[in-house]
Amino acid sequence: MRVCKFQSSLLGSFFAALALTAVASEPELPAANADRLQQRIVELAKFGANPGGGVSRIAFSAADIAGREYIKGLMQQAGLQVRFDTAGNIIGRRDGTDPKFPVIMTGSHIDSVPGGGNYDGDVGVLGAIEVAQLLHEHGVRMRHPLEIVSFTDEEGGLIGSLAMTGRLEGGALDVVSHSGKSIREGILAIGGDPQRLVQARRNPGELKAFVELHIEQGAVLDESGVDIGVVEGIVGIRWWDVTVDGVANHAGTTPMDRRRDALVSAAELALAVHRVATALPGRQVATVGRIRAEPGAPNVIPGSVVMSLEIRDLASEKIQQVYDAIRAEAEKIAMARQTPIGFKELDVASEPAPTDERMRRIIAAAAASLGLTHRLMPSGAGHDAQDMTHLAPTGMIFVPSVGGISHSPQEYTPPDDIANGVNVLLRTVLAIDRGELD
Repeated sequence: MRVCKFQSSLLGSFFAALALTAVASEPELPAANADRLQQRIVELAKFGANPGGGVSRIAFSAADIAGREYIKGLMQQAGLQVRFDTAGNIIGRRDGTDPKFPVIMTGSHIDSVPGGGNYDGDVGVLGAIEVAQLLHEHGVRMRHPLEIVSFTDEEGGLIGSLAMTGRLEGGALDVVSHSGKSIREGILAIGGDPQRLVQARRNPGELKAFVELHIEQGAVLDESGVDIGVVEGIVGIRWWDVTVDGVANHAGTTPMDRRRDALVSAAELALAVHRVATALPGRQVATVGRIRAEPGAPNVIPGSVVMSLEIRDLASEKIQQVYDAIRAEAEKIAMARQTPIGFKELDVASEPAPTDERMRRIIAAAAASLGLTHRLMPSGAGHDAQDMTHLAPTGMIFVPSVGGISHSPQEYTPPDDIANGVNVLLRTVLAIDRGELD
């Protein structure tokens, strides 16, 4: 187990004085209560629990609404003033000593994918509440206001954070979510007001910083034995539908050397996608995740294929480089097999979202001060933090996922690892409050 060496025994009045006084070396601070965090993860997991483990707490479902009420109660226990904005985001606020100072915000989401786990998003919300509770219990005053947020419908398209940044397009409200409700209906069901979404928007000057604690959802930290991931950015994503045109013909009467088999060309292209992404230096990934051959009969040579192509990387230029190389391979295959190949880019792209370099330094210093190992790493999955980069300097803290498993009932992060992440989050918040971001 990774056990934080950081212990606390100082009085609340001392912390209050500490928060208002600049000092050269930072004494001990209160430590996260790992048992309390684990108990709350177990309690939250009851909302939408599946018989085989994990949860289906789909955004806007009855389980989601009940879980949101639980989170609201925890925020109130932590001394926060709780409100729902018009997008349905739950926001708990703790005032600072200077009303002119902008807000430091932290949080994540509690909605899940169907058949999901109990840690994705939950750790970030419960960890943020734990930070607020520690400050409340020990009487630590901050200069900046602190806001804890549980975003609406992260899994369905980052709905809450898009609304907070003013980037939620009107057409998205008519999309039907996994709950069976449209986004518009869902926002109404959780106490928001889709007619007044503009009021959920925060102006850039309102926020000093945003930081999100999250499980890694990959195996890098767990396999390397590293305690904390300092996220350097969230990868951009581009998708294409790729069409391969061949000639459908009788599978029994068409000789092999006279075939224009669209599926053979598609198979060669799928291998080329893997080869290109592997051969280029860097951490880019490229995936063919869906393929459909027509007419789809065992005795007919496939006349057409539609396949997906997804490319992810932290740099837009690298995504384009990978695409260009794949496109060149496709042209060779098309010519050799006499099967034209076309690419249609889909309007679902998300741009790379680098975190703020100063935030990375603060998070790394916080981990080091606790005696925790850390490493710089990208996030291959999307998060609310990628939207928040449009509003304020943003950082992300990763804690290990056992076996790299996520979006599954087997998703798990040990209590001590969660507590480590919360302790890093606490120190990060206080460092920003002291002016280390300035």
